[in-house]
Amino acid sequence: MQWYLKVLQNYVGFQGRARRKEYWMYALINEIIVLILTALQHAADLPSIILGLYSLAVLIPGLAVSFRRLHDTGKSAWWLLIAIIPIVGLIVLLIFFCQDSQDGANKYGPNPKV
Repeated sequence: MQWYLKVLQNYVGFQGRARRKEYWMYALINEIIVLILTALQHAADLPSIILGLYSLAVLIPGLAVSFRRLHDTGKSAWWLLIAIIPIVGLIVLLIFFCQDSQDGANKYGPNPKV
């Protein structure tokens, strides 16, 4: 949970680098929250506005951690635009997000593992 909160606290931090653990723990907890909200929405017959508001609230932090994750692998945040290409773009992004950190400092900052 600390990784999720760390991303939310650094919600406008588009500079720097994010470790794999930070990105994937955020993604996991975010997905669990979405599943819980969806289940509650269907069980209690609530309007979908709750899930929409949550999604809107975590949009900027999600983009920021994605930018930092790409920076950690030595890639520009512009690589996020590859997701526009159906299927192949998402596979390429998944591979980038799964790569290990670039050793040492790169042009985006020092290695967060150290």
